[in-house]
Amino acid sequence: MNLPISETQTLRSKKAVGDPYLQLQINSQTQVALPMNMTQEVLITSAYRLTIMPNMPSCLLGLLNQRSRIFWVIDLALLLGLQPLGLELQQYSIAIIRSRNNALGLAVEAVKGVIRFPKEVIQSPIGTVEPELTPYLQGCIAQERQILLILSPEAILNAPILQHNLS
Repeated sequence: MNLPISETQTLRSKKAVGDPYLQLQINSQTQVALPMNMTQEVLITSAYRLTIMPNMPSCLLGLLNQRSRIFWVIDLALLLGLQPLGLELQQYSIAIIRSRNNALGLAVEAVKGVIRFPKEVIQSPIGTVEPELTPYLQGCIAQERQILLILSPEAILNAPILQHNLS
């Protein structure tokens, strides 16, 4: 079906309303969104490219060399206290977040794509999600079947377990 140009432009403008977020599936029950302005890139890489480091917390999967830059990769679900990624994975979907000179890879089950919504629809996570998640969130959005968690990349980069072990 072909729409007249004016109707097509109206539909496109409605779709583009709001700020862009990268939607991630961190485990079978949980979807999150990352602000695109702090997301550097997304990649799928073999688990063998990660260099495992001894005596580190279990959420730290290892070091990754990507484009002559070395950074840590974490199991995002495990950092958030949720069901971790499976140990049998042969490859990881990784979203790289950056703030100033800090970069961190977030390993997730799947990258779902870019979604847009206005900041006004983000609600407080307090009383909606488990208290241990709230320090890592900007908020949440209630959807039909589940809650979309809006992550705070700054809070993740400054997580106490990462600061203590990576400094």
